Amino acid sequence: MCTTITSPNWRIKFITFRALPYPTLPMSPAKHAEISQRRHGGQLDDYLPIHSFLDATKELCSDNRHRILHTLWGIRRVVVPVFGNLITNSEGKAINVKDLCEKDHVLPDYHNRFIPTLGDFCAAIDEAKLPADYRSTIDQLHVQYTDFPDISELLLSPLYATGQMKSLLVTHNSWFLGQLLPRLYPDAPGGLRECPLSPAHLFGAMSFRPWMDNGAGWPPSTAGLRPASTTLQSPISTNK
Repeated sequence: MCTTITSPNWRIKFITFRALPYPTLPMSPAKHAEISQRRHGGQLDDYLPIHSFLDATKELCSDNRHRILHTLWGIRRVVVPVFGNLITNSEGKAINVKDLCEKDHVLPDYHNRFIPTLGDFCAAIDEAKLPADYRSTIDQLHVQYTDFPDISELLLSPLYATGQMKSLLVTHNSWFLGQLLPRLYPDAPGGLRECPLSPAHLFGAMSFRPWMDNGAGWPPSTAGLRPASTTLQSPISTNK
């Protein structure tokens, strides 16, 4: 249904619609790159590295719980430091990486309804399913970085962002310390070694929530923004 209110200089259309079902076609780095190409021009290969990087966590978890980088924490703390604030596509156009991640990847994955927070993912972690000594293990893993303030701050940033100790599993595991940290800080201490915490500990304790299923529900961080019902009303303002 569409209702139009008209004045001499402007009009506002109030469009009433039912919330669409979440996407049924699976997304992929290539499909996200197509979105970027339509928005910014250039070639698919200009954007595939970023979209592939965002979805690399599929190696850690085969369902949509893997999307811990599909958050502003992940974009700001990981993706932008790896790729830089701007990339230049094959047409010579400067593209904002944060904007690319949000509008071409994260929002489409959640049916353009919201961008979840890292806290939304961590709220789904059942601490009772974690190793009993996981906190002391995190302390032991972290101590080797205490002389590197920037690295230490990054590793502790999930706690600062969420207030949840269990969130430190995101940065204190074999994947983050062994694969991501060297890309962010090539001179970081480490090297090949066994790590007592792996992504399996993180995702094994994380429940699958409806909102993770391509925006089929609402995450906790949207509590103040959710529509009263599935019928949404969106004002669209157009100039005459």
